[in-house]
Amino acid sequence: MTDTHPTPTPAEQEEIDRANTSGKQPVVFVHGLWLLDSSWDRWAAFFEDAGYVAVTPGWPDDPASVEEAHAHPEVFAGKSVGDVAGYQQMIIDRLDRTPAIIGHSFGGVLAQILAGRGLSAATCAIDPAPSRGVLPLPVAALKAASPVLVNPANRHRAVTLTFDQFRYGFANAVSEEEAHELYEQFHVAGSGIPLFQAAFANLNPATEVKAEKTGADRGPMLVVSGELDHQAPHAIAWATYNAQKKNEHFVTEFVEIPGRGHSLTIDSGWQTVAQSCLDFVSRFVK
Repeated sequence: MTDTHPTPTPAEQEEIDRANTSGKQPVVFVHGLWLLDSSWDRWAAFFEDAGYVAVTPGWPDDPASVEEAHAHPEVFAGKSVGDVAGYQQMIIDRLDRTPAIIGHSFGGVLAQILAGRGLSAATCAIDPAPSRGVLPLPVAALKAASPVLVNPANRHRAVTLTFDQFRYGFANAVSEEEAHELYEQFHVAGSGIPLFQAAFANLNPATEVKAEKTGADRGPMLVVSGELDHQAPHAIAWATYNAQKKNEHFVTEFVEIPGRGHSLTIDSGWQTVAQSCLDFVSRFVK
């Protein structure tokens, strides 16, 4: 478990201060497993070109770079969904304006959790991992998660994917050459705990992988699915949408991006997905 009273890193505090002094609408980008906050760099610039100010917090104890992460993979171990949600909320609580929140994969679950706490002005959950109440567990998702779930001891470890595992879970919809480029540029180890939490969320009423879906302060939400995603297939994204659309206070929408896999936020087609999220966010917050 992480510090119960976390504070932002110097880089995160700089982003918070910059957002608060800019007078602009902040957008918080939440990454998932096996990536760092730097995976959002192009998205941050894209949204800032559209007039927003970006905040890209990491998870607790995230290294500053992919190179540092490769040198010290052990720092990722022991981070639960609750740890990360608390850390992200700590960042958001320091913002003067309620941000829009965009999350990918486990970041998509975290974005829903934070929105359920009334912390988001508009939310995009991209290829979200399953939360409590999302019942489908497609074979492809189980295979993609198997590098962690196959060994119960991995719950307390940091797990690094092989290229072939990354290729299947993330980069199945891009060329072999691009898959290698993405693996070298973006992939880092990930905490095992969140995958075990998600796998058993529907058996554990007290699970941390649970988002309040019907609250009056949830805000509008877009669920985005990559058509060819193995890590979080269509069935998971669609079930997430069906659970979230029960909210009577705010709109909930769904969009599927044709021909795209789990790497859709970092691969060469990222801008198509970013534009879908920007269009949605811009309808509700400026």
